[in-house]
Amino acid sequence: MKLRLINAFLMLVVACMAFAQGKNPKIMVVPMDTWCQERGFWNVYEIQGEIKGTPNYEQAVQDSRELMLVISKINNLMSDRGFPLADLSQSIKNNTRRTARNTLTTSKTSGSSLAVSALDELNRQAKADIIVEVDFSYNTVGPKHSVTYNLRALDAYTGKQVAGADGTGTPTFTSEIPVLLEEAVVGHMDNFISRLQSHFDDCRENGREVVIEVGVFDNGSGTDLESKYDGSELSEIIENWMAENTVKHQFLTSETTESIMLFENVRIPLLKENGMPQDASGFANELRKFLRTKYGIESKNNSSSLGYAQIIIGEK
Repeated sequence: MKLRLINAFLMLVVACMAFAQGKNPKIMVVPMDTWCQERGFWNVYEIQGEIKGTPNYEQAVQDSRELMLVISKINNLMSDRGFPLADLSQSIKNNTRRTARNTLTTSKTSGSSLAVSALDELNRQAKADIIVEVDFSYNTVGPKHSVTYNLRALDAYTGKQVAGADGTGTPTFTSEIPVLLEEAVVGHMDNFISRLQSHFDDCRENGREVVIEVGVFDNGSGTDLESKYDGSELSEIIENWMAENTVKHQFLTSETTESIMLFENVRIPLLKENGMPQDASGFANELRKFLRTKYGIESKNNSSSLGYAQIIIGEK
C-alpha cells in the first residue's frame, strides 16, 4: 500500500513538472557577446587553424558586480511574471567540470571534432527554453544617471531571435543600476514577454524546432545511405521515420547524398512521454534505437547543443 502511494505521488510530481514546463518557458539571462568583448571577458582559441572567440561567463560573473545586479533584476522581473529561471551563476558552478574551454567533442572512432560554444555547453546543463541576452551601459550627465540597454530573447534550440527591446531610461538622480534598469525597461516588458510567450505557445502547438544530421563513417563495411534494407534505401527508411515521429510531419530534408542527410526545421514534441523536456539528442536517440533494433545498424550520437544532433552511422 505504501509503495503504491509513493508511486502515485511520484507520478503526480512528474505530471506537475510537465504542466509547469508546458505553461511558461524556462529563462536564462546571459550577457551579450558584445558586452563581454568590450570588457575583456572573452576567450580566444584556435580550432582547425581558425581563430575563434567565446565569452568567458565565469570570469564575467565573478568580476562584474554590475552584471550580477542586472541579471538579478531581470530574473526578478521574469519571475514575477511566472517564468521559471535557470540562474547563470549556478549553471556555471554546475558546469565547472565541463568548462567553457571544453570546445571540442571528439569521436573515439574517427577522431572527428565537433565545436561546442560556451553558451551551448552551459545550456546543456541548464536546459533553458529561452536565452535572454542583455547589454547595458551606465550614463552620467551632470548629477543625473541613466541606463542604455538592449535585450534579445533567443530560442535556446535554434538561436533565432523571438523578442527584443532596447532604449535609454529617463535620467534621474538615483545611481543604482538595478533601479535605473527597471525604470528603463518596465514600459517594454509586457510586449517583450508577449512575443516570447507567443513563440513558446507555437512550440507547444507545432513542436520545437531542431536540426538532425545523419552521416556515414567509412569503416569498410560498405554501408551508406543508399544501402537497401527490406527493399528500401536507408535514406528512405530514415526519412519515413522522421515523417512518422515529427509533430504534424514537419521537417525539411535540405541535403541528401550517399553519405549525409541534413534535416532542418525538424519539429519535435516539447516533452517526452515521461513528461521531461525533449531535445535534439533525445529525439536522435530514438532514431538510433529504431535503426539498431529493426535493422541492426549501429550509430553514434554527436550532439553539440540542445537543438542540434548528429548521428554517425557505422560508429559506436
